[in-house]
Amino acid sequence: MSTRQGHYFSTSTETPSLVHCELCPHHCALKPGKFGLCKVRQGAEGGISLPFFGSISSISIDPIEKKPLYHFRPGSSIFSVGFLGCNLHCPFCQNWEISQETDIQFRRLEPAELVQLAVHSGTGAIAYTYSEPLVHIEYLLEAMQEARKQGLANVLVSNGCIVEQPARDVLALTDAANIDLKSFKAETYQHRLGGDLPRVCRFLELAFEMGVHLEVTTLIVTGMNDAPAEAEGIIEF
Repeated sequence: MSTRQGHYFSTSTETPSLVHCELCPHHCALKPGKFGLCKVRQGAEGGISLPFFGSISSISIDPIEKKPLYHFRPGSSIFSVGFLGCNLHCPFCQNWEISQETDIQFRRLEPAELVQLAVHSGTGAIAYTYSEPLVHIEYLLEAMQEARKQGLANVLVSNGCIVEQPARDVLALTDAANIDLKSFKAETYQHRLGGDLPRVCRFLELAFEMGVHLEVTTLIVTGMNDAPAEAEGIIEF
């Protein structure tokens, strides 16, 4: 499998060999060969390369409630696929082996091959989950388009921490999403998680506006986001 090229970047006029990844709020400045904070998007001459395109860390058939989705096809099963890497570094991550590492065993599947496995599963839906799927957005867009052609529902399980244009691109192909709203304090996102709360909130707004079936999860972490006022803020939002 040849290395694919990324779609979301800008080039530097002052330093031609430097590109800025324009997928998420980090806007990583990448020299050729250097990886961004997500560990999977790499600088190349004049662009972004995707050496982990199609790198699949996990495949499973799960109850849809495990995503967790409680009001989208309840009682059904879903074909679930995980990737590598993440643009956040949450200290409580349950899947850190695949979200914070890339030097692990994985298999490679083209988007069409993945969708065929999902079709054969008989579940009628595919979930992009386990680690952060959005750092592989180019793969997602291809797989989601093929899944739609094959009559499968696309389910996104994500931190929602990307900028608006790629968010619109992926949400246009998303049938249901569960997004982690990890805190309602901007400083917690910035300093403890390595994310951006306003971007996540905007992702949630876009999903709602674009007609995606949306459910939101907040994992309560003692001493980080367990204050009643913060829970009330999340509920009100």
